[in-house]
Amino acid sequence: MNITLRIWRQQGPDRPGRMVAHQVEGVSPDMSFLEVLDVLNERLTLAGEDPVAFDSDCREGICGMCGLVINGIAHGPQASVTTCQLHMRTFADGEVIDVEPWRAAPFPVVKDLVVDRGALDRIIQAGGYISTPTGSAPEAHSILVPKEDADAAFDAATCIGCGACVAACPNGSAALFLGAKITHLGLLPQGQPERHSRALDMIIQHDSEGFGGCTQIGECTAVCPKDIQLDVISRCHSDVVSALFHHGKRRKGPPEDAYGSDLAPGTPGD
Repeated sequence: MNITLRIWRQQGPDRPGRMVAHQVEGVSPDMSFLEVLDVLNERLTLAGEDPVAFDSDCREGICGMCGLVINGIAHGPQASVTTCQLHMRTFADGEVIDVEPWRAAPFPVVKDLVVDRGALDRIIQAGGYISTPTGSAPEAHSILVPKEDADAAFDAATCIGCGACVAACPNGSAALFLGAKITHLGLLPQGQPERHSRALDMIIQHDSEGFGGCTQIGECTAVCPKDIQLDVISRCHSDVVSALFHHGKRRKGPPEDAYGSDLAPGTPGD
């Protein structure tokens, strides 16, 4: 296969960027998309040119580092896979492929295809901890968890924090990520002591990072490589409302801002 990659090249956060075309010949259909970028970078390096900066780590669809927008779709045209698991047989010989970084205000470009996703880490940190005693492992049946709750918690816990939901959302919302992280702890007995305060603290951090509000368009679920569904957002909102109106949670900001203007109780669509 011979393909043309039109790649976003940007030297730094404060530098202008542009799409640059790179020809890549001799591509195997069995190569992953990142392997093609590796081949391109090797050729650029040998030619004395600046290689394309992109993130990757496990290359097994687990770590969530490899997110790219490929032909306008987060992670590319194949559903339920990460960029590193996207193979070139998905594309046609001679195809021109556009490759861009996540585009969202809370994800500033570091260089080329690399963005700073530290905002997602700060949302996790805002959730604090779980009040579970440490020590030896408890007996397997000492805390019973209904299978339905366990299955739902596991489904939510598969979120790898890649940020595709943000990249695809017209509002730049991280609500699917936020909902998944809140849901998988909120469904389990170990997560109950801080359940509602955790949800409120995390959504306040979400809003302070500059993410937009959720209007449940559903683009996030369409590109999520782990097929996380919109119900986690509803669970998240339920816990936040409970924290605000039933648990006397001390707000970190003015009352009118504690829930975020786009996520205020009673807002249509949420």
